[in-house]
Amino acid sequence: MKNIFIVPLIFISFLSTAQDNLEPVDTERLFEVNYESPLTIDLGDEDEADEPVELKKKKRKKNVFYGIKTKKGFARSGFGDDQIIELFYYLKEFQEPDPYVRNTYWYDFKKRKIVNSRNINKKYAGILHGPYAKMMGDQLIEEGIFHKGTKHGRWMRFNKYDILQEKKKWYKGWPKESKVAHYEDQEARKMREIIPIHYGEKDGEYYAFHENGQIAVIGEYKFDKKVGLWREYYVQRNRRKREVQYSEDPFEKESVSFISKEWDKGGNVIYDREKEIKTWQ
Repeated sequence: MKNIFIVPLIFISFLSTAQDNLEPVDTERLFEVNYESPLTIDLGDEDEADEPVELKKKKRKKNVFYGIKTKKGFARSGFGDDQIIELFYYLKEFQEPDPYVRNTYWYDFKKRKIVNSRNINKKYAGILHGPYAKMMGDQLIEEGIFHKGTKHGRWMRFNKYDILQEKKKWYKGWPKESKVAHYEDQEARKMREIIPIHYGEKDGEYYAFHENGQIAVIGEYKFDKKVGLWREYYVQRNRRKREVQYSEDPFEKESVSFISKEWDKGGNVIYDREKEIKTWQ
């Protein structure tokens, strides 16, 4: 039986009293997705040990990474002992980065600096792809690999005394531990859900998709807790369906989540919490 994407509905009655309208709702199940098969699968292991052993090592093509041609670049900022040099590679021909990844890196030829932004100016953009290194004088302070504008593989950051400050593993812009679920059609490999995981906890932007590829739910986790504004969409033309507000602070024990706004399939507002509050004040 084909998997079905189900988002529980919460009925809001406008004939109830003001007190009923303003009571906290149980939003923990609001965006849960029910599956008939296991929820998630691993993104995959990229350790070199799992790669097939070659008897004769092939010579790597110059400036080609993951089978894509690149150009070498550099950027300079700061002065004197604090001057920073960044060495990188960028795509020879523009390719659109993954639209669902939060951080997208590209070199702005006009501003002559690396930019982290989804708002890409294609006319001046060199999408980062391949090895990256940041130097302060002769000291390496950061190194990693980019894949079409996203962090990939192992990334390490050092202080000026060469002491490791941070080490993270990424998979094409997603934390390496993240989980991905697909719809049952293995040939199409349609993505159903992305759960961002850092050090065993949910941390980062969460996505769920309708079977046609449209976004169904988008929100953010911090330290295993839902935070900020979560949005739910209808399958038709990506129209907004519902917004739920969570606390911005994941450690706030007495935080209350609530539906802030809701729309019908025609795009008409059927509930606005702020207006309801003003009406009953």
